[in-house]
Amino acid sequence: MRIVLLSEFRIRLEGSAQPLTIEAASPDADFSPFHMLASGLGACVYSLLYGWALQTKLSPDDLAIEVAWRFVDAPRRVGRYDLTLEWPSLSQERRAAAVRLVDHCPVHATLEHPTELVTVVRE
Repeated sequence: MRIVLLSEFRIRLEGSAQPLTIEAASPDADFSPFHMLASGLGACVYSLLYGWALQTKLSPDDLAIEVAWRFVDAPRRVGRYDLTLEWPSLSQERRAAAVRLVDHCPVHATLEHPTELVTVVRE
């Protein structure tokens, strides 16, 4: 899988048969914690769709996912993710099923529901 940093607020995932690589659209781009978080969401969705494609005899070869995010304040955090599925060979009849499948991604579900966070300091 290839993760491409498109901007400070957007990534693209493609090519699941490849080894994992992280590339940037510009040489001065850094892989931030927010890129990492979005990559987890994108990779989870990508793997579900890729597996579904293989099971249903669809071609996942042209599947790509873009994940973009926006920040909000009070407290400062990611307030919204936008997932775009780019899959030219996917028929119009299968698109609704693909979108429904995204809801089954455990990372997607984790982000939709509040998660308990516990911090400790060890001696």
